[in-house]
Amino acid sequence: MYQNEYFYRVNNWERVLNLLNQSLYAEEMVCAMSSELFHIPKTKDLTGNREMHDHLVPASYHRVTAVGSSQRLKNGEQQQSIVETLVACIMNAKTQDKKVREGLDTMEQNASPEYKPFIKVIIKWQESAESYLNQAKKALRTMGVSFPTT
Repeated sequence: MYQNEYFYRVNNWERVLNLLNQSLYAEEMVCAMSSELFHIPKTKDLTGNREMHDHLVPASYHRVTAVGSSQRLKNGEQQQSIVETLVACIMNAKTQDKKVREGLDTMEQNASPEYKPFIKVIIKWQESAESYLNQAKKALRTMGVSFPTT
């Protein structure tokens, strides 16, 4: 069981789940919009997009796993290993997000003027995905969940 079992039992995992779902939704928009660029003749080879996707795919995987872990906790499961999985996935997503952001910046720099506004929207969605992920991390900390200091 948890190190502080009572504290976890009296806390509601729903807020964490909702924040992670919001982060995942924003990530879905980043994925959908940036993948669309591969199917537009003028942007199919946009510098930075393939490299960005090398990090977007694992970032998405970690968000999906974090959502699933928080759903399990909300449903009443209490294994410490689920919390550890949740923490690891949040940290891994944050690490991948840094490289996603770098790729998006490269894409914006290399896009023709007509596609820069579209890429700016993708960047806004990425900012939203990161913000909700950070809010989920903060919510977990208030519940007594600790995170590595990396």
